[in-house]
Amino acid sequence: MVSEKDLESALDRVRADAAGPVPGVFGPSSVTWQIDREAVVFLGAGRALLLQLAHPWVAAAIAEHSRTLADPIGRFHRTFDIVFAMVFGSLDRALLSSRQLHRRHTMIVGTMPVTVGPFAAGSRYCANDIPSLRWVHATLVETALMAHDLVLPPLSVDERERYWAESKQFGALFGLTADDLPADWAGFAAYTAAMVQSETLTVSAAAREIATQILGGARPWLRPPRWYRALTASLLPERLRAGFGLELDERETMSADNALRWIRRVYPKLPDRLRYVGPYQEAQARLRGEPQPDWMTRCLNRAWIGRPQMDQRGRD
Repeated sequence: MVSEKDLESALDRVRADAAGPVPGVFGPSSVTWQIDREAVVFLGAGRALLLQLAHPWVAAAIAEHSRTLADPIGRFHRTFDIVFAMVFGSLDRALLSSRQLHRRHTMIVGTMPVTVGPFAAGSRYCANDIPSLRWVHATLVETALMAHDLVLPPLSVDERERYWAESKQFGALFGLTADDLPADWAGFAAYTAAMVQSETLTVSAAAREIATQILGGARPWLRPPRWYRALTASLLPERLRAGFGLELDERETMSADNALRWIRRVYPKLPDRLRYVGPYQEAQARLRGEPQPDWMTRCLNRAWIGRPQMDQRGRD
């Protein structure tokens, strides 16, 4: 498990390698900013969530400790608030979010209610467990790049290696060390492939119920469009797609393909103010020495993180 002492040790390394107090952990020259600034990464949000739910410990923790079904928008905002603060926040803000996440995870402990895959009923789970954190980190890193490459020119081999090197810094914000993560992109790809084939990822009844509620619309007005559900299903490994009971027939495939064709044609032509997420635009304003984001950035922030400003002092 990642203890508080472990986390602080990891954050010392983050601080030493960070771009700076104002740009934060990664900074404007990073591949991480290049990828995560794109609103199109939301195309992979459903995939990342389902891959996380496929881990029985994660599914049990969400079922027993999360208000996801009662407050799906709140869950969306909290997730992106943490991730974007780590990526685009000032160094102090990124470290604060890291500590907040660790404290929240410290309270998420319990026992498996039933046997799922290799995890026996009654076995203990903890959100700060290293294997669980490593898998959640992997789903975020892999899916962001996959969504980026669905619409925009794929990264070069060198850029992909840089992205993975930066992703290890992102992992350190979870308390993961270099020994906890693969050394390079090839090792990371091998890890994710092995996880997909292993019994460690087994879709439980709880995971299937949460996925059905989310993709089916926890509220009538929150139902994701058909093409998004089809795209999410198409991005999942076949074994897990079947585990979640997601159909991908010819009609569904055509729906996803048509949407992607339209997005690929329109998205690259959008002005930067619409194309890039609010927290990235706030970070750029911070680098220009502007103390407050403008009205449009505040509006975008409300959509992405549920509040007008990422670096709000005194909020926490």
